[in-house]
Amino acid sequence: MFDSEIRHCPTIIYRPIRPADLQVLEQIHASLFPIRYEREFFLKVVNGQGIVSWGAVDISRPDGLVDELIGFVTTRTIAVKESEITDLIGYDTLRKDQTLVYILTLGVVEQYRNLGTASSLVREVIKYASSVTSCRAVYLHVIAYNQPAIHFYQKMQFRLVRRLSNFYYINEQHYDSFLFIYYVNGSRSPCSPMDVLAAFVAYFMSLLRMLIAKLWKGGDNRNSRWSSCKENHSLGLTQNKRILNAENDICQNV
Repeated sequence: MFDSEIRHCPTIIYRPIRPADLQVLEQIHASLFPIRYEREFFLKVVNGQGIVSWGAVDISRPDGLVDELIGFVTTRTIAVKESEITDLIGYDTLRKDQTLVYILTLGVVEQYRNLGTASSLVREVIKYASSVTSCRAVYLHVIAYNQPAIHFYQKMQFRLVRRLSNFYYINEQHYDSFLFIYYVNGSRSPCSPMDVLAAFVAYFMSLLRMLIAKLWKGGDNRNSRWSSCKENHSLGLTQNKRILNAENDICQNV
């Protein structure tokens, strides 16, 4: 399906996934993921049945397969009230239309990696989510041992907000997952008790620093007053006249 390496400068464009992509989409998923997806999933993707997706193609391929997928991202829109992350969104009960975009799968064939293709696909998702006024965030799960994927989403400014134990069950073995969120349309994570405590500590420390600075400044002022006040003693027993000079320090009451 693909050469072992790219011998040309690729020109990659992005488009919706279509029914003609079905076979290649199944093949790439099978080669990239340990989870096996049902045929029904792929049919929903290519027909846009409850799933919004984007495909990447290289229109400069010398083999003529200029419309064959080399990467993809599939997503589903979920109502916030029906998701498992309501507590991370700050769900407004008065706005029951609030939604989320969940990334189901993201992949790029090996020969086209490190060209920014995956980043561009995720940006398409973020742009789409941001255009939906009711959408509060884009989120996804990453299996805990997939360090490249974890680093990738952190680089894309997703927030790692939760670890879920035994989320995946693959080949008769459980694996944890990490939950990542990218907030859109002004949404943000509600304050946790730890956030409140951290804010209080920061405020207290700032007050303490201000108090110390004022006390230190007050001490410096008192010292300067004492240093400027010098008694001018005359030990002579002459007719007791003081010699006033421009260079003598004079004690003044302030």
